[in-house]
Amino acid sequence: MAKEENLILLDCWASMYGMRVRIALAEKGIPYEYREEDLWNKTQLLLSMNPVYKRVPVLIHNGKPICESSIIVEYIDQVWNHKSPLFPASDDASGRARARFWTDFINNKLYQTGRKLYTTKGEEHEASRSEFIECLKLLQGELGDKPYFGGESFGYLDVSLIPFYSWFQVYGTYGSIDIEHECPELIAWAKRCIREKESVSNTLPDSPKVFAFVQDVRKR
Repeated sequence: MAKEENLILLDCWASMYGMRVRIALAEKGIPYEYREEDLWNKTQLLLSMNPVYKRVPVLIHNGKPICESSIIVEYIDQVWNHKSPLFPASDDASGRARARFWTDFINNKLYQTGRKLYTTKGEEHEASRSEFIECLKLLQGELGDKPYFGGESFGYLDVSLIPFYSWFQVYGTYGSIDIEHECPELIAWAKRCIREKESVSNTLPDSPKVFAFVQDVRKR
């Protein structure tokens, strides 16, 4: 097991990607130093630790940066493998591939489509609305009747998706979408995560606070 010292997280409270990392660290019970980043006035430390993308989150472990949330969560699970495994077992190659596939879908398809709901208008906005609903329904189909995406235990794909729940008020309001009506099983899963996992309930910000953040972003 790696030493738990010299662990710094560069993050922004509203970032669903940063929330993933905070949830994973909480699941493992790993202490770390949190440093809030102003996304419009980034620190030199962030720029030097992530010179390629220049964005949060960045986990600095013993002076070495790990960037991109999906990679960070996988790193955390591999290095601190003594508690609360997040990834499917090492002999479950198809399960691991599936978890990575759907996380990539969330990172690229769900995020980008959701962003268009509050940044576009007209035909593009209407198209993104339909596409966003379809994305959620695909994820709901992957969940099926399981309590968590990986089965009986909270895992990697749950960590990947649950932060987006704190943004559902944003997506629902700007997209005129009743997400609970469209995807009741997905909402039930999210509420289960909050109810049963302190790592989630202690990490996710209140939806109105996220909504206010997005309103401020849209004014910039």
